[in-house]
Order: sequence, then structure tokens, then C-alpha cells
Amino acid sequence: MRCSLLRAVAGGAHQGVNVGNGESLDRISTVRWTRARLMAAAMAALTALYAAILAPSQNASAAAFVPITGAGSTWSYNAINVWTQDVSQFGMKINYQPVGSASGRQEFAGGTADWAASEIPYGVEDGSSPNLPPSRGFTYVPDTAGAVTFMYNLHIGGQQVTSLRLSGAVVAGIFTNKITQWNDPKIAADNPGLTLPAEAIVPVVRTDSSGSTWHFTQWMNSTQGSSWSTYCAVVGISPCAPTTGYPVQAGTSMVGQQGDLGVSGYVAQGAAEGAIGYTEYSYALETGFPVAKVLNAAGYYTAPTPGHVGVSLLDAQIDQNPNDPLYQTADLSPVYTDPDPRTYELSYYSYAIVPTDLTPLMTTAKGDTLAAFGQYMLCRGQLSLGSLGYAPLPINLVEAGYAQLTRIPGASLPTSASAFIASCENPTFSADGTNTLASTDPMPSACDRQGGPLLCSTPVSTTTTLTASPNPAAVSQIVTLTATETAADGTIQAGSVQFEFGGFMVGNTDIGSPVPVNASGTATTTVTFDVTGELDVSAMFTPTDTTDYSPSTGGIRESVQLSGTAGAEPLFVSVPVTGSFSVTVAAGTINLAFSGSQATGELNTITVSDSRNTFPGWSVSGQEADFAGSGTASGSTIPGNQLGWVPLGFSSSGSGFILGAPVVPAGPGLGKTAAVLASAPTGSGFGTTTLSANLTLVPGEARPGDYTGALTVTAVAAPP
Repeated sequence: MRCSLLRAVAGGAHQGVNVGNGESLDRISTVRWTRARLMAAAMAALTALYAAILAPSQNASAAAFVPITGAGSTWSYNAINVWTQDVSQFGMKINYQPVGSASGRQEFAGGTADWAASEIPYGVEDGSSPNLPPSRGFTYVPDTAGAVTFMYNLHIGGQQVTSLRLSGAVVAGIFTNKITQWNDPKIAADNPGLTLPAEAIVPVVRTDSSGSTWHFTQWMNSTQGSSWSTYCAVVGISPCAPTTGYPVQAGTSMVGQQGDLGVSGYVAQGAAEGAIGYTEYSYALETGFPVAKVLNAAGYYTAPTPGHVGVSLLDAQIDQNPNDPLYQTADLSPVYTDPDPRTYELSYYSYAIVPTDLTPLMTTAKGDTLAAFGQYMLCRGQLSLGSLGYAPLPINLVEAGYAQLTRIPGASLPTSASAFIASCENPTFSADGTNTLASTDPMPSACDRQGGPLLCSTPVSTTTTLTASPNPAAVSQIVTLTATETAADGTIQAGSVQFEFGGFMVGNTDIGSPVPVNASGTATTTVTFDVTGELDVSAMFTPTDTTDYSPSTGGIRESVQLSGTAGAEPLFVSVPVTGSFSVTVAAGTINLAFSGSQATGELNTITVSDSRNTFPGWSVSGQEADFAGSGTASGSTIPGNQLGWVPLGFSSSGSGFILGAPVVPAGPGLGKTAAVLASAPTGSGFGTTTLSANLTLVPGEARPGDYTGALTVTAVAAPP
């Protein structure tokens, strides 16, 4: 029997959920507000003005677009989340849920999603899930490029190691439990001059269905076949092939986690000394932890920089056989053997899976919106990827993506690939189709060549100090800018300084040509300003010896005023503390549906609205009480720790919130200790943030029957 309960209580709202006969679970969740205050808010909004980015042939207005839904990859979510917010200025409403590649493919196949994102195409998953192609027409469009990277937590004498290098054989040895100590001679051979500690290696792997795992094991199967086949035999994979869920070998120090957040969150813990896990680079960047350089076929240890990943994927071969089940997907084996010294072998990209017909709920209006979003994704959307830890797609993948976008019903795009490329603001090529990436991405240092020293001399830092005289200055008055350069080792280095100025009323502008630094370490120039206001002035020092010394930048703010003798009238304003903080919870009963030995569902939507102009931050957390049985289960309980979650979130108008780490059922679960669903640190979190979570309950040996529990969700608003 299934019960749906919803009650209103003072100080909160409830969401109902029950467990019934091993098939469904309804639960009553109480939202309690702790220290939540109503604050006043008056937020000054600064609207960014964008140039039109859609191709002339689209000429779309906000009214022309209709909402579309997508679901899938968590690996590419950081990029997709930025894009969906960016295109809202054009009236596009793109709803995307990062439920994982496998679930995204299922939702697209079932018609509940208009498009999906996945690192794994249909028809190639391992035997644990058939992953059959859907009956609806579909094709693949490249969306984000990135790499399998190896984030690690390692210290020598209390100092964090940031220069680790690993060969393919060593990577395979670590993740098949054949290399178990950091001071193993094989690791030492990759890192000459680095005395690694005698401590255990803790490999951290993805146990959920993951594109990262698929590409990692595909690379191992192709380049380290002996190690992978031996491991297959140990963990019982037969036939031995790439897999989407990494098998954890019992009795070893290997740790399994769900999601990129789970892996990166585990490795980044202070107690996780010696841990190394594979994850998308953007998640390592978010934690501030280093990733290893990996040896390539050319004999160089390379990092997964955006340029190196882009250069690597120029060798990705697109399957052009329409009769092949993997039609329009990539063969990455040429990347593994690419002789270019810049290659990062574990580079790959994610797919947007888009429809090619109007079944089951597709329309031409949706198709037009999806194609326009796809054009933004392939072009201007690639401009921001480097800062997020991804790599802009190279021209070969953009051209392949355009060809597939034209197959979407209702698509309105440039009529030729050359016209599409000419209008495409992608940073890897020019408007005439010239591949600029291949010529601009730098070669690796000679220090990164196999057999060479781990570190050539580490560049000595420099400092540049800038002064301006007079400051403030009058319009058209001659201002002398003086940059003084010093090096951390006390030397004065040869080089040049490029002066620049900018501000709210003017763009960044070079002030003349670079000025050589004199024997005293200074460079001087003069300038006049023809506008008033507060102008940012900077001096960028570039040393002649860029191997041993690093560049640096110094800056000041120059106040430019109208000349004359008129008196000044001071102005004063006191900005009050204004705005409000509120949290609302969508009503409705949560049903957790059983599949095998566990039940899953999704937390009702929690909307956090913060318009306080002090931006003090906030936090939302949850804790599960024990489930109490009724009916045939009367007197029986299910511990609250048996419930876990994977937080989800989307900010439609805010910024800066951080999702909490996934909580694994019974490890430790949500019962004894509250877990953070999401938080916003001081200075962020303003606007509207929508939160949810994928829920998983593992009831264990509970007696069949109905159970009810209470998940307390606490919203904490920091004081102003």
C-alpha cells in the first residue's frame, strides 16, 4: 500500500514519502529554518551588453524560441550550465539536468528529453547495461572537449607535490593495483630528482556509469592491454573490454566514488594523503589540486591544457559509414599514437545527442531552438571553456557538428559549412577556416622530455610596481608612468614593459610600444588622457629570459579630472542594508521506486532566493531520521543512514553557489550527520538558485511493508 502524506506545520513545510512492499517509497521531509532571517535587499544590477552572435540566416528573436529540455552528462555540465545562462539573453530557455550520461541517453530514448549529452554513444556500453539505440532518429554533435586527468593529493616533507609525471604503464599499474606505493621504482623513473614518500597509493575510481571510465578503460585496453586484461581476470570482467563502471578490486586500497564531484571531493580531503583519482580537469581546477602530466607517444610528459587537448583531437577520426552502429562517433585510437609532442593521449569529447525526426514529442519549433543553441555551443560558447578546465573544439569537430545540426527538423542555419565557419567565433580557427590552433599551441618544454630532469630550474618570480605622477591628473596633462621590476632572487632582469590603460569609459589600450627595462630595473613612459574618470593603468613586464624568470604585472588607478579652478562639491551617500532571503519548497510526495535492492527518486525542488545587498552567503543541508514501518512492517525500522543523495543545482540569475559532496547510502548516509546540499560563500549566492538531489535508499534486510521517515532540510542564512 502506498500513502501520500502532506501536512503544514508552523515554521516549515513537508514533503511526503513512503516505503511500500519493496516497490515504492514515500517520505515526509520537514523543512526547518535555522537562523534564517529576512534581510532587506537592493541589488544594483549591471547588465552586460553582448554583440549579436547568431548567424545572419537565423535572425531569431526571443519570441521565435520555445523551451527545450536536455539531460545527461555531469562531465560536461560545468560548460552546459554556462551556455544555458548565456543564451537566455536571446530568449532561449534551455532546461538541462545533469543526471549522468546513462540516464540522459535513457531520457532521450524515451522522449522525456529533447536532447541529451553523453560521452558514450549508443551501442558501445559494457554488458552490465545493453544501451540499445532508440527507435527515434538521432545523431551526434560534439559539444565539449576535455580529458581524463589524474588528480592527486601528495606531499613531501609537508610540501604539496605539483610536478608529478606518469607513464602510461605506471598509470595502468596504479589503477590495476600492481603499483601500490608512491616510492615504487617505476614511479621514480618517471620523476628523476623527486624523492617520493614511502606511503600507500589510494586509487579513487568512478563506480557509477561514467564516460570518463569508458574512455579511461578504452585507452588502457588499447595502449596497456596486458595490464587491463590481467585486471579483467582478477575482477571477473569477461569478455575483457572497456567498461563504464570501474570494478573495485576487493582487499585493496582502491576507493569507489560516484560522479566527478565524488572523485574530486574525496581526493581533495585533508585525510586523503596518497590518493589519486581520475576526473574531468574542470573538477580538479575547482578544488585547486594538481593533475599529473602523462607520457605520450612522442616521448613527452604533457598536461591536459586546452591547447594540447585541442591539438590531440585534430586526429580524432569521425566514422562516416552510415551503416555502422557507431556512425558519426569518434575513433580516438589515432590520438593515442599521435607523434605530435603536444598530444595528451587521454583527450576525448562529449556528444550532444540530437533528434533527426519529429518523434515522439519533437516539433520544428523545438528543432529551430535546439539548432540555434547548437550553433552557439560550437562557436561562441567555446570561448569560455579554457577557464572552466575544458578545451575548445578544433575545426574538424566543429565542421562535423555543423553537418549534424542541419539534420535537426526545423533547423535554420547557414547553408554551407564555409558560411557557418565564417560566422563561427571559435578560438581554434579563423573566419577563412585556417586552423590557428596547430600553430599557436606551444610545444612542451625540453624539461618534459622522457629521460630529462624532472625540473629544469623553476622560474624565479618577479614583481612589477607601477607609479603615476601626477595622480590625480587633469585632462590633457602629461602623466609619467614608472614601472619598477624586481626578481625574487634580488637580481635585476633584462626585459621590457608594456604599459596599458583602460576603465569604464574606454577599452584596454596599449600605451605605445614595449619599453626596455634599464640597468636600475625601471621603465618609464609618458601619456595624456582625454577622458575623465577612474582609469585602470597597468604595466606588464616580460623578461628576456622566460625560462628562468617569470613575467609579472603591476597596476594602479589613475584619477583624471577636468582642469580649471572651479571648486569641488563633495557628495556623500550611505547605502542601507536592504533585500531579503527566502527558501521555498515545491509541494508533493516523493516516490522512491525500487530496482533490485535499492530505491531511487528525486528530492522536491528547493528554491533559494537571496537579494540582500550584503551578500553574506547561505547554506542548505539535510539529515534523515529513521524510517518507521507500519502495517506488515509495524515495529520495524530502516536507519536513516541507509539513504544517500547526489546534490543537483541550477542558478538562473545568481552566481557562486557550491553543491555539496555526494553522500553514499550507509557510507556514511544522511542519518547521523547533516550533509550540505549546497552553499554560497560570503560574497556570492545572490539571485535565484534551484536545488534538488538524486536520492538512493538501500533498505537492507528490512521487513516488507510501508515505512515513513523525515528528512529535515535546514536553510541557514548568514547574518549581514
